[in-house]
Amino acid sequence: MDEPPKSSFLEPLKQVYEQKYKLLMFITIGLLIFSLGVLAHQKATTGEFIQKDVSLKGGLIITVQTDKELDIDGLELNLSKVLGVSVDVKSLSALAGQRLGYTIEIEKLSQDKVKAEVEKLTGVPSATYTIEESSSALSDAFFKSIVKALFAAFVFMSIVVFVYFRVPAPSLAVILAAASDLIGTVAFMQLLNIKLSGAGVAALLMLIGYSVDTDILLSTRVLRGSKPLMEEVYSSLKTGITMQATAIAALAVLYFVAPAATLRQISVILIIGLILDVFNTWIQNVGLLRMYLEWKKK
Repeated sequence: MDEPPKSSFLEPLKQVYEQKYKLLMFITIGLLIFSLGVLAHQKATTGEFIQKDVSLKGGLIITVQTDKELDIDGLELNLSKVLGVSVDVKSLSALAGQRLGYTIEIEKLSQDKVKAEVEKLTGVPSATYTIEESSSALSDAFFKSIVKALFAAFVFMSIVVFVYFRVPAPSLAVILAAASDLIGTVAFMQLLNIKLSGAGVAALLMLIGYSVDTDILLSTRVLRGSKPLMEEVYSSLKTGITMQATAIAALAVLYFVAPAATLRQISVILIIGLILDVFNTWIQNVGLLRMYLEWKKK
């Protein structure tokens, strides 16, 4: 079935979707402008477009193994006050829910000083700590390589899209949707205080593939399908929304059951990106394709 069932609830939405599609595009334009504003504010206030964790800016990661319950907010506040640097404390738990310990991320300082203060505030012997250290120079080089990898992935994706469709306007619409997803996701990461890590970069790379997937599905059916335009749009919408909802549901389960902070960060970044992709694909890209086809008929 290509069109959604007619009902007193869906019919007005369908009419707005079909007749006011240009006005609806202001939603995605507004989201993009808002996201760029968030990133500009982040740059102006911190000097960087995105918050990075210790693995990307250098410092210490201390793993404290204990089943003792600690006040995470209080521990962060007290350590920051004593050490004079930013501190990020996260809880570690198993699938069954039992507490495994905590990770404490601290900017570059003397290990002995940090261990002494952590032991004093947690009451857990420092001999049980696992400490990872990364230099700021190495982390900075790694981050620059990551930025280059993201840029290269986006460029190659753009080339593939152009080669596949061989038409500039629809290809640019697909690329714009992917760029909007990426920019919006990074902006909401700043609002939710999610610091980018190596795992987060992997999630952003995955997001490029997820976002292009639905856009290519839509563009292929609309440009090369044999049915009327809106029938092809609704057919794509049904398939695409099913794919996106399934992915979001699976990632939500992963977020709540995964014991590792790495998996939780990957899942929450992809959830944000997929939600944004619903708007950027089914409002923005649909609108641009309809405008292109209307112009082509003239």
